[in-house]
Amino acid sequence: MTDPRVEKFAKILVDYSARIVPGDRVLLEATDAAMPLVRELYKQILEKGAFPVPMVWDFPSSDTAYLKYASDEQLDFVPPLHLMAYEQFESRIRIHSSKNTRSLGSMDSKRLQRRGKALGDIVATQMRRGGAGDFKWVTTLFPTEAYAQDAEMTYEDYEDFVYRAVHANEDDPIAFWNNVREKQQAAVDAIQGHDQIILRGPNVDLTLSVKDRIFLNSAGLFNMPDGEIYTGPVESSVNGWVKFTYPAIYNGVAVEGAELTFSNGKVTTAKADKNQDYLLQMLGTDAGSRYLGEFAIGTNFEIDKFTGQILFDEKIGGSFHMALGASYPETGGKNKSAIHWDMICDMREDSEILVDGELYYKNGNFAF
Repeated sequence: MTDPRVEKFAKILVDYSARIVPGDRVLLEATDAAMPLVRELYKQILEKGAFPVPMVWDFPSSDTAYLKYASDEQLDFVPPLHLMAYEQFESRIRIHSSKNTRSLGSMDSKRLQRRGKALGDIVATQMRRGGAGDFKWVTTLFPTEAYAQDAEMTYEDYEDFVYRAVHANEDDPIAFWNNVREKQQAAVDAIQGHDQIILRGPNVDLTLSVKDRIFLNSAGLFNMPDGEIYTGPVESSVNGWVKFTYPAIYNGVAVEGAELTFSNGKVTTAKADKNQDYLLQMLGTDAGSRYLGEFAIGTNFEIDKFTGQILFDEKIGGSFHMALGASYPETGGKNKSAIHWDMICDMREDSEILVDGELYYKNGNFAF
């Protein structure tokens, strides 16, 4: 018997996040660990009169066998069927469902970097078509034992955590997410159209500009779970420093105690307590990897602890995060890069955000 929470989870993704309508071609990316959700999505997408196309495996960026055995020519290869789906389909639902979250931890970072560059066209297509409203993509996660271990929870507790975070335990989860969107819109309206943002706290002293940039209300259309407002800062405007209070994880490698200093938008110095060499390697990916593509504030207080999964952790209520690399074009951001690496900083104690000199955010809460 299917867990009723899985049925509601699929309904959230089909009816709310991806907004599936008759005729949509829908790519389903997952591993076989997510088969309960894949089967339910398959059924519900068919019931909508749409066309599910499953790709149930480790998608290329995390395919350890490929990364281990591929030649340089193969690392540079762009999967044509994968790219075609991103260029032509109406929707994509990606379900993170790893059975081993550490599989890339010992992989040569140069090979990871090279593969990431090759897949940059796919990422760029997703960003471009998503920003234009032509590609209804959504990324989510299905609970596995590996994720539970990373979060230091039992599997059952982690299942409960995931379903609470996506609100599949609600009587009417779609009504809930519509309400989230309404509440977050007030935060967007209070910052949209302004210029200078100042972040101050024990782990940050940073200024940046959002002049003529668009803040987006992220309430479950592209990520599930969700809960953030975000934009692409003016690329040359970022100055100051930030020490990220949670591990910054990319391709399965955890960089702990990452501290960045910015001058005129560019990371000029970078250090970390653990895996500093990897941080520096990723900063050298391309011309855009030392600039910010995103500034965001997390609002989901159901996500109340760090779990090692950025899809959840970047939404932690009372935090902000920044992403090195690619901007979301729909924000007005112009930065291009093969990477998009989110890093999170807690703001719940002795911290504030000022917008054009006025208090906007204090100790983890909006000040209005």
